[in-house]
Amino acid sequence: MSTSCFDREDETFIVLVNHEEQYSIWPHWKAVPGGWTAVEGVKGDKKTVLDYVEKTWTDMRPKSLRDWMAQQGAAAETTAA
Repeated sequence: MSTSCFDREDETFIVLVNHEEQYSIWPHWKAVPGGWTAVEGVKGDKKTVLDYVEKTWTDMRPKSLRDWMAQQGAAAETTAA
């Protein structure tokens, strides 16, 4: 039985972000998948990168949803005025 590279404690990870500003960790040696970009300067053991993601990704809603909700709020304010 093999261990996934994501489960290994001695693995080095990077942090990825997509166009929706969603985050993921990824083994540093694997090619970055399409649609994702490596966050510059963030690399380390699993705990280090997960701590970065926890501190950075504070709103789990996709960017498109946040933008839509902001537009709805702005439209409601305009209508109420």
